[in-house]
Amino acid sequence: MSTGTQGWQPEPGGPLAGLRVAVCGSGATVWHAGRLLASLGASVRAEPGSWQQADGVIDAIGVVAASWGGPAVRTVDTTAIGDWASSGAMALTGRRDGPALRSPGQPASAAWGALLAIELLGRIGGRAAILPGPRVLGERAAIAGRGRNAPASVSGAFRLLRASDGWVGVNLVRSAELLSLWLGESVPLDDPWPTVAAAVALRDAAKLVHEARRIGLPAVLPTKDDEQLAARDQQDGVWPFVLNGKVRRARPGAGPTHGERRRWRFPDTLVVDLTSLWAGPLCGHLLSALGARVVKVEDRRVPDPARSGPREFYDLLHWGQESVALDFAAPDGRAALERLVDAADVVIANDPPVRAEQVLTRAAGKCWLSITAFGRTGPWARHPGFGDDAAVAGGLLAFDTETWTAVPCGDAIAAPLTGVNAALAAVACRLGGGTWLVDLALREQAAATLAGSLGPGPMPAVASPVARRPPGTAAPLGADTGAVLSEFG
Repeated sequence: MSTGTQGWQPEPGGPLAGLRVAVCGSGATVWHAGRLLASLGASVRAEPGSWQQADGVIDAIGVVAASWGGPAVRTVDTTAIGDWASSGAMALTGRRDGPALRSPGQPASAAWGALLAIELLGRIGGRAAILPGPRVLGERAAIAGRGRNAPASVSGAFRLLRASDGWVGVNLVRSAELLSLWLGESVPLDDPWPTVAAAVALRDAAKLVHEARRIGLPAVLPTKDDEQLAARDQQDGVWPFVLNGKVRRARPGAGPTHGERRRWRFPDTLVVDLTSLWAGPLCGHLLSALGARVVKVEDRRVPDPARSGPREFYDLLHWGQESVALDFAAPDGRAALERLVDAADVVIANDPPVRAEQVLTRAAGKCWLSITAFGRTGPWARHPGFGDDAAVAGGLLAFDTETWTAVPCGDAIAAPLTGVNAALAAVACRLGGGTWLVDLALREQAAATLAGSLGPGPMPAVASPVARRPPGTAAPLGADTGAVLSEFG
């Protein structure tokens, strides 16, 4: 593995406790796959020949015998810098008329490692599937025909601005009307950025962010040590998974291999997806690829904004799923929603009208994936956030040395990072059994990729973002409401 370790030792109590995994290779992707699996409880070995006693293997160097009958994911060994250049996300990082930029950390390798880990767990559990690689990071931009756009994000809704003493990131995806209140001066909404940039340049960064959060405007500082990380026990190196209130970590080194073997099975799984935009739907899409039944449930009055486009991206993430539309404010709508959530094996939620704690206390064996900007706990728990600003808050931003400016990495990169990690956690929890509340903060998914770096050396050729083509179209809003409610009524 890339750190020279002989594997990873898990902490006690994870959903994959007792699982034995071998990883063969020295590249960044294999390193991340092993690290993530161990954080969820698996014992991960990397020394030569360890695959012969494993429950499953990720083989990037071709050492596992073709005759070996166990679950195996065969891939190629790569470098972190090569993963970033080939993912499409690098092509989205920088100015339109400037070079594509390196990222801090290893975000593309971390995403690919999570996808390989999902694929391996699927095979171990009897659900073989070929999942996409790190180019999931650039699929939305590829479909929408967008490119790098610094200092703004790819979508144009987020921008990094220079304050009097540092950088401030502001996201206007839903909050442009709050600008005048935030700055205490008139801001033209048809072209707000020049006025906002001029006002921000004269003010203190921390005070700007504090005031923005007070009124619900997504604004961030690129910090790595703050009260939120301390409150969530993440101040000494961020890890992506918080399960049942505990940060899941692993440490380098070969763990014990003794213990009784068990049979691992990925059971039939009903997923109720209450999320919108990218992170949660990507999680549902990946679970669907493993054979899970995914029911997307939307508020009829406020459906998923992603339905408005680009349509092909919405189709990619939702084809083959069922669509239920309810009025969450009406008594019958809330009652129907609660019945669906109670029936689900996995619930994916942002800020749902049904509380996770209430559901989990009456339904053992369920996995609840809670996706928020900064986590369910801590002083920032209610602060809004999206993929671009959450990534910057986690320290995942690039720097343009030609203009001496900070720029966003990729396209809302915290969102797809969260989507793949959410799917990995869900598969692990279904394999291991038990009742799990998985607390996934967009900010922490980005920060966790800062383990390691791209390393020195020349930059490989930078690939443009590309996207898979959806095999079909997504169901219209509410197309399956009657049938699904009849089944679970």
